[in-house]
Amino acid sequence: MPNFRPILFIVSIVLLALAGTMLIPAAVDFAYGNPDAGVFLYSAAFTGACGGALALGTRCHLHGGLSLRQAFLLTPLTWTSTAAFAALPFQFGHFPELSLNYANAFFETMSGLTTTGSTVLVGLDRTTEGILLWRALLQWMGGIGIIGVAIAVLPALRVGGMQLFRTESSDRSQKVLPRAQQIAKAIAGVYAGLTAICGVCYWLAGMTPFEAVVHALTSLSSGGFSTSDSSIGHFESPVLHWLVTLFMLLGSLPFVLYVRTLTGQRDALWKDSQVRTYLAFLAAVILPLSIWLAATHGHGFHDALRLVAFNVVSVVTTTGYAYTDYSQWGNLAVGVFFGLTFIGGCTGSTAGGIKIFRFEVMVTVLRTHFLHLIYPRGVFPRQYGNRRLDDDVLGSVIVFFALFFTAYSVITIALMALGLDFITSASAAVTALANVGPGLGDIIGPAGTFSSLPDSAKWLLSLAMLLGRLELFTVLVLFMPQFWRG
Repeated sequence: MPNFRPILFIVSIVLLALAGTMLIPAAVDFAYGNPDAGVFLYSAAFTGACGGALALGTRCHLHGGLSLRQAFLLTPLTWTSTAAFAALPFQFGHFPELSLNYANAFFETMSGLTTTGSTVLVGLDRTTEGILLWRALLQWMGGIGIIGVAIAVLPALRVGGMQLFRTESSDRSQKVLPRAQQIAKAIAGVYAGLTAICGVCYWLAGMTPFEAVVHALTSLSSGGFSTSDSSIGHFESPVLHWLVTLFMLLGSLPFVLYVRTLTGQRDALWKDSQVRTYLAFLAAVILPLSIWLAATHGHGFHDALRLVAFNVVSVVTTTGYAYTDYSQWGNLAVGVFFGLTFIGGCTGSTAGGIKIFRFEVMVTVLRTHFLHLIYPRGVFPRQYGNRRLDDDVLGSVIVFFALFFTAYSVITIALMALGLDFITSASAAVTALANVGPGLGDIIGPAGTFSSLPDSAKWLLSLAMLLGRLELFTVLVLFMPQFWRG
């Protein structure tokens, strides 16, 4: 049985930080004269009181780090407890067209923290500034948290092939040691710097200062929450559309490589196998689809390229911004975008999905297998970039694929059992597991929301979002009786 004291102490620190963050939208609402200022203050006080009481009851030293079991338990517990308290402003806030029960509030919060971007809110254009900023802050905090987990925790836990990206911040011993303070600070600085640059660019391109701040927070985090029900479709500037496309792409690249680039390794990004494959894949999808859209729907090529590039990058980076309803382009587009929902960005970024590196590993495995069929006595090394792929990495990636599609099938069937149609169920399952945001169909498509789904479906999808964001193993291992023994 893991020692819960250090786990709960870390959770208490997170809750105290969350309470402090709630004061930001409270100040914004107060400045705008909105009634939700009090809601944020009361939520901050309650969250701070609970966090403070938990900190006093579990205070301990963390110099020895955490064991693997403690790390497995800490990660989902932190995400879940944060979502539970961060949902309070949504439940008690004032909305123009609906009132949220706790299921809706928790769904919106989990969608924000996991940077999924699915929403139950309607009437965003008339929602208070504090709520809009709170949604964006949740995604921005979730984005930096995701990067931290991807570079410091998951590699040490050997989850889904992530051990391939082991750095000085993680090792294969029985401890997950906090030895990455410098790189963590550097990544946080890059993340904040890119967000600031993004906000200034959006403002210069025509957004109001408030809109620019909100969309900057949700672009770099690959989150996709907006200030309007029309999302980016609310803005008519082609320059702005290209800027949003660029910053969504930047958020889906490994942040460790940004740090290396800034510290003198100028070609760190381009030399990375994952980045090269990722950019080549995007180009291979965007160019043919743009030509097809221009030829079949009467768009000029430049307009078609802008439409396709925005929507493809939005889905592949799992940001989920909406500009046009691509489901209206025809069955070919629907099929392409459904497939893109599974892909995801690079590991060590804010993007979700299966991740490009896993597809690279699977291609290597398949190539080696076919070569063995042709040359049974041949020796074919399996490499990723310039590194040899160990058997534990290969096995972990293969198991991840099997587990992902098993979970996807189970969630799809469960949603259908709750009364949803197949298109809604299948697209909701994958958009939650891959942390993309919008699904397909009239209900949860790019022009819809998740508000009409039953509460049971929202709870299930909240679990799916957490599963996808924490790479499945980190959550599902807790359901094994062996985890709690010894």
